[in-house]
Amino acid sequence: MSLASLVFSWCFRPGQTRTLAMGNSKRTYFVHTPTGYDPVKPIPVVLALHGATMNGPMMAWFSGLNKKSDEAGFIAVYPNGTGLYSSLTWNGGNCCGSAMRRNVDDVAFIKALLDDLAKDFQIDMQRVYATGMSNGAIMVYRLASDLSDRIAAIAPVAGTMATEKCEPKHPVPVIHFHGTEDEYVPFLGGKGKRTPPGMDFRSVDHSIQTWVKLNGCDPKPTVDVLSKDGDDLKVTRTTYTTGKDGAEVVLVVIENGGHTWPGMKAATAILGESALNISANDLMWEFFQKHIRN
Repeated sequence: MSLASLVFSWCFRPGQTRTLAMGNSKRTYFVHTPTGYDPVKPIPVVLALHGATMNGPMMAWFSGLNKKSDEAGFIAVYPNGTGLYSSLTWNGGNCCGSAMRRNVDDVAFIKALLDDLAKDFQIDMQRVYATGMSNGAIMVYRLASDLSDRIAAIAPVAGTMATEKCEPKHPVPVIHFHGTEDEYVPFLGGKGKRTPPGMDFRSVDHSIQTWVKLNGCDPKPTVDVLSKDGDDLKVTRTTYTTGKDGAEVVLVVIENGGHTWPGMKAATAILGESALNISANDLMWEFFQKHIRN
């Protein structure tokens, strides 16, 4: 992690900082309340999990989700993983870093976070959603499996499933974003040019088909093109519908896209191309609004 990143993480805070005691350690997360927030009215929550070697404040900047929070009226929550300084990771199963090696119980942390958040905010518990980038997306898939009684829908970006077992108690709608030229978490799985040593990822199709089956969706999808003629990157959306309790599984593919957040410029060129002709934040919020946990 560069000195500039360390300075950034200390200087930028996306709202209120909250601390939780988890055994002998303390965990932190950041809360952004939208403009015009009414503390009496129940409000949706979007958890946004950072990628490996990042942290919550950096995720707020990387995703631009605070702006969508203000526009749409949901609370954006940025949990911190574990590690040293601002270089943090999540235990998503077979990924990543020290969180995986130490078998950190990040599912318990997110569960405790939601309980803690509800103490001071009027949360709509039927509208708690989760998104994440890379290692954060991997962790989001684990939350869908292990906290399906708390999470209404998920939106993984540039990260695939990493758990051996996936046994949700309830269907969880999924909208997944991925670039075909992602060199960190390859679209087809395995190791990419920039995959960290020791990592070997499952394919995007594995994640999608797993959740199509778990959610009981029609295996025959519909496909539409979200990009326009002349756009730099072609974007297609594949949708599997008619799942249990109205669950859907959606895959948004960015052809020639990299390890990036659609709608936001790539933080650095080594991440690859980012689709600026669509917005992951807009599309995921549109998707989230359709799915309320029963």
